[in-house]
Amino acid sequence: MVTVRLLCAQSRTPSKGPPVSQPRPIPRLLGSLLLLAAATLSGVAASGLAATPAEAAEPAVRPLGQTVPVPASVEPGGTPFTLTARTVIRTDGSAAARAVGDRLAEVLRPSTGYALPVTDRPSTGAIRLRLSGGDTTLGEEGYRLQSSRGSLTITAHRPAGLFRGVQTLRQLLPSRVEKDTRQPGPWQVAGGTVTDSPRFAHRGAMLDVSRHFLTVDQVKRYIDNISLYKINKLHLHLSDDQGWRIAIDSWPRLATYGGSTQVGGGPGGYYTKAQYKEILRYAADRYIEVVPEIDMPGHTNAALASYAELNCDGVAPPLYTGTAVGFSSLCVPKALTYDFVDDVIRELAAITPGKYLHIGGDEAHSTSHADYVTFMNRVQPIVAKYGKTVIGWHQLTGATPAEGALAQYWGLDGTSAAEKAQVARAAQNGTRLILSPADRIYLDMKYNKDAELGLSWAGYVEVRRSYDWDPGTYLPGAPASAIAGVEAPLWTETISTNAHIDHMAFPRLPGVAELGWSPAATHDWEDYRLRLAAQGPRMEALGIDYYRSAQVPWPAE
Repeated sequence: MVTVRLLCAQSRTPSKGPPVSQPRPIPRLLGSLLLLAAATLSGVAASGLAATPAEAAEPAVRPLGQTVPVPASVEPGGTPFTLTARTVIRTDGSAAARAVGDRLAEVLRPSTGYALPVTDRPSTGAIRLRLSGGDTTLGEEGYRLQSSRGSLTITAHRPAGLFRGVQTLRQLLPSRVEKDTRQPGPWQVAGGTVTDSPRFAHRGAMLDVSRHFLTVDQVKRYIDNISLYKINKLHLHLSDDQGWRIAIDSWPRLATYGGSTQVGGGPGGYYTKAQYKEILRYAADRYIEVVPEIDMPGHTNAALASYAELNCDGVAPPLYTGTAVGFSSLCVPKALTYDFVDDVIRELAAITPGKYLHIGGDEAHSTSHADYVTFMNRVQPIVAKYGKTVIGWHQLTGATPAEGALAQYWGLDGTSAAEKAQVARAAQNGTRLILSPADRIYLDMKYNKDAELGLSWAGYVEVRRSYDWDPGTYLPGAPASAIAGVEAPLWTETISTNAHIDHMAFPRLPGVAELGWSPAATHDWEDYRLRLAAQGPRMEALGIDYYRSAQVPWPAE
């Protein structure tokens, strides 16, 4: 249930911090009525532009708590802020606030038709973006949004917080604000204050560009769509049996030959270093850190096919276009293997400004356990040598995770107790966990038995199943303090187009984003499904061809 802080609530003094008002829940029926109120009461701009039926189902002024993810604290009250032709976007003069303001203006100008100049000069009727270096209570990504008749102010300690606050502002405006053509107003934001910060620092989306190659523009489009929901990590799965997708100067055939195909035998492709850096810049502008993955010692057929000397027998296998797993392995005893790994990690680390480098490590069925441990214990120091922190799939816990390493758990409810215990022990010993349970948030799983896209080895994953679990208590024996966050992988055995990506990621990914961002106390499926339903017109306005799950009461089209 979403909670708001009502102005008439009694005050209380918690054990720490300043007095706050007592939270009281909005009754579910009232919340539903607010969400589904007829927008015909809002009027139509004098331009004569008309809203679609779905847009007409939106409330006149959206309640402050009706966003995804739901904010940590909402205190409604006062007169709404109205965006008009006279509104300016006022920043505090810093380059970072200016960049966030410019990006906000890019979103709002086409649909409103307003000039919305970005300035640091004093002005009335402004959207104000302000960094407050002295206020550390909001953390690295938190923000405070204050809306009233005369202005709307977003305050943050860090630029990432300003950007996250802007995403909330977008969702508080009518969904048609996302369109790239002029739309009818009015453009109002309910009065009151939102104070918000994330539950987990790691809120990720993984994109497999190896099974099917995805172009730079496809990746950028995904970045745009996930940024709206406050995702802050993009994990790029850059190598697998079916294709190697990043240019490595010291081993050029990895990309030119190993990247020349994909599942089903298509043309494949790879990113030049310039293209890869372009993706990273684009993500960084949206405060998303890219985590590159080179999977090893298994999932390496593309590399083994490219260079015969990487194979124990010196014979290169053919390129692979199927979907089986577990049949390939780097040659653990060969010294050349570690020269190869060193070169790849060195070159990739040099063009990756982020903290992490993912070394895979799952489904290495063709590598003996002893060889696997040897390999991981030799490779992890190479990552550290080039200034990066290791992330590996949770099988890494079967070796010795390096200090500071993160293990990404992708097990199922039915994963063996022994395997879960192994991961939990690692967490108890200081290895932090990213949770990606396959039967909850693998976005390539089919929604149901009738779905055309996706796989079903982990079962069917409808929208409620992907949302209705708690990362803090999910893995028995793992301390809540060891949970770094959540990440939703999108594997691409059956996925190659934007429409495929949209259908499989949305609307499940927004729920994963809420699990990562919002306080556990706000978690309530019945409330969430209504807020998710209100995202339907917004996703349509953005051109996201989402799956219309029967579990969600989408507005009539």
